[in-house]
Amino acid sequence: MFKQYNMNQVILPLDLEMKLQENDIAYAVHDLVEQIPNEAFAAFLRKTGCPAYHPRMMMKIIVCAYTQSVFSGRKIEALLQDSVRMMWLAQGYEPSYRTINRFRVHPDVQALLRECFVQFRCQLVQEELIDDEAIFIDGTKIEANANKFTFVWRKAVENYNANLIEKSNRMYDELVEKEIIPEIVRENPEELSVKELTDIAERLEEKVEEWSQKIEESEEVSERKQLRSERKEPKQSHKQFQDFAARKQKYESDTEIFGERNSYSKTDHDATFMRMKDDYMKNGQLKAGYNIQVATEGQYALAYDVFPNPTDTRTFLPFLDHIEQHFFELPDHLVADSGYGSEENYEEVQENRKRTPLITYNTYRKEKKKSFKKKAFHSANWEYSEEDDAFICPNGKQLTFRYFSHKTDRYGFVRKFKVYECEDCSGCPLRSQCTKAKEGNNRKIYYNEKWEEQKHMVRELLSEEKMGELYGKRKVDVEPFFGFLKANLRFTRMSVRGQESVKNELGFAFMAVNLRKYTAQRQQSKANNFPHSIKKGSDHQKPMIGTFFIISG
Repeated sequence: MFKQYNMNQVILPLDLEMKLQENDIAYAVHDLVEQIPNEAFAAFLRKTGCPAYHPRMMMKIIVCAYTQSVFSGRKIEALLQDSVRMMWLAQGYEPSYRTINRFRVHPDVQALLRECFVQFRCQLVQEELIDDEAIFIDGTKIEANANKFTFVWRKAVENYNANLIEKSNRMYDELVEKEIIPEIVRENPEELSVKELTDIAERLEEKVEEWSQKIEESEEVSERKQLRSERKEPKQSHKQFQDFAARKQKYESDTEIFGERNSYSKTDHDATFMRMKDDYMKNGQLKAGYNIQVATEGQYALAYDVFPNPTDTRTFLPFLDHIEQHFFELPDHLVADSGYGSEENYEEVQENRKRTPLITYNTYRKEKKKSFKKKAFHSANWEYSEEDDAFICPNGKQLTFRYFSHKTDRYGFVRKFKVYECEDCSGCPLRSQCTKAKEGNNRKIYYNEKWEEQKHMVRELLSEEKMGELYGKRKVDVEPFFGFLKANLRFTRMSVRGQESVKNELGFAFMAVNLRKYTAQRQQSKANNFPHSIKKGSDHQKPMIGTFFIISG
């Protein structure tokens, strides 16, 4: 006996909500977006043209699609036609992939996503899923939606520009010396600008036209031949200076795009070429990507930002500013790995923000090993005499204080050093093992008092049981989030181009990870308390997230 099945029988359409499971993630998406007040969508209103799809509906279908690991606009469009939860959220509407793509890169969507993260965090605090004691900061690199071999390197552009400057100056001097063109007034005697190169090209064009006119007026073959010979050099120079002007303009444009970076992609100017962990080509090839910074707690993403530079040290302070400005007030403890440990970062967190930095430095683990302490020629293991303000080397000689030194990095941060120099290294039997200084020069130590105090502070903090446990949570808090994002959600490459558009897409992706974890956690909690209460039907509609939204003026 089979259940009734007849393709010729008319079945009345039912409410799609009846087909959803009680703990379906669509409810979490629906309740989250529904809590956004109408005022937040005022920027999307248009007084003319065809009425647009409601931004609430667009937000719901994109977030829901991302929870299902669907990131392509065309695939989201297809999902609206065959997914029950997507049909329910869209209430029968089927926006095209163009509409979906335009919405998710809309500049005003970024503000909506920030509000979602702020209020989602408030909900987590209220439900005691996070304790608001610390945030765990880390970064990951995600590949940009850019062609892999469309790189432009700063060093190459600088070399090409230097060659252009040298060649254009030489040719200009020759033209002036031969009196082919008159001398022009230059802004910079060392370099011809784009305008000046264009002016020279125009003057050469006028000179070529003069010779061409003379050739047309001349009737003697020998004279015409002579005139053509004289016209050859300015004609070639005219073409050359036109090329110089175009190339000079391109190099200036490249330099402007670079900013402080060393590379960019031709197909996504905001993307920088970085070394990725996911090296599917197995050749160490640099790939266009973005450095994503995330602050987590309880394995939930609470704040995020996108940076074009690959090193985490320079992203730390701008990211803290971004968190305070757009997301929430910083907690008492900021936890991060050694990639963020620097004198500038410690100073900013301790002195200016009055927070506790649970951040190791790059040699923290190495200094704890016995092998490091056995290195006799490392100055950190040398005896120090406070009375004489001197270090004692393995050969028993003193390195006394000589002078202060200041070093300024490329970003303007100044580090102060005390320089100690050995009294005499000549004839020392340990010299070859102790120093690489040239013969006649003595061993020097550059001692940064502030940096050493900060390192001591970090060691003292992490030696405390409570602080050590809090720092130990970093690996099981922020690292799993990246695993959920890349392995579970399968979000490993951007679908949009441009830094601002990438921020929007990451907001959808991170919220998708948050909602998947949140619903799974709620489901597990409910299963533990009510193991036999899973039912279908309209009576199971309960708010999954009771968030509240505050729109700042």
